[in-house]
Amino acid sequence: MLKGSKVGLRARREDDIPALQAELHDDVVNYSRSESRPWRPITPGSKDSQFVVDDKEQRHVPFSVVELDGGTLVGTATLWDIDNHNRSAHIGLELLPSSRGKGYGTDVVAVLCHYGFVVRGLQRLQIETLSDNAVMLRSAERNGFVREGVLRSSAWVMGEFLDEVLLGLLVHDWKPVSKG
Repeated sequence: MLKGSKVGLRARREDDIPALQAELHDDVVNYSRSESRPWRPITPGSKDSQFVVDDKEQRHVPFSVVELDGGTLVGTATLWDIDNHNRSAHIGLELLPSSRGKGYGTDVVAVLCHYGFVVRGLQRLQIETLSDNAVMLRSAERNGFVREGVLRSSAWVMGEFLDEVLLGLLVHDWKPVSKG
């Protein structure tokens, strides 16, 4: 397990999937704000769920996020679109509704940075988030990410186009907050 100050990132387990499915995927508005694909219903237990892990997929590393104090599941985190040639990847995370507002997001970003830069040897990490997602923007910036641009009207969310903010962090600008 990779550890931050509040959370740990561990391999996804089969018993994590029902909670992630019910609290993250089945919330149509939340899903629409966090995914680039349109929402569609998924049957419980389906192998088509976004939370089912394919251990053979090397460009996408999903984690379950748990509280260090007690091990309670609090969300999901991912290093995705890993490009070993250019040594870059993207960061994504979703917290369960009951786990939001507790500082977990900032800690998750810190642990993902440790994983990307130290464990994987990457040069650049990137985050794309909706321009009105102040919580994610704060979490990214607290970890040293810099706003690099705005992708105007690039996300279709619940009937309207919204802007996305592009943030980046280079390994030589990274200041570790967590021991990992």
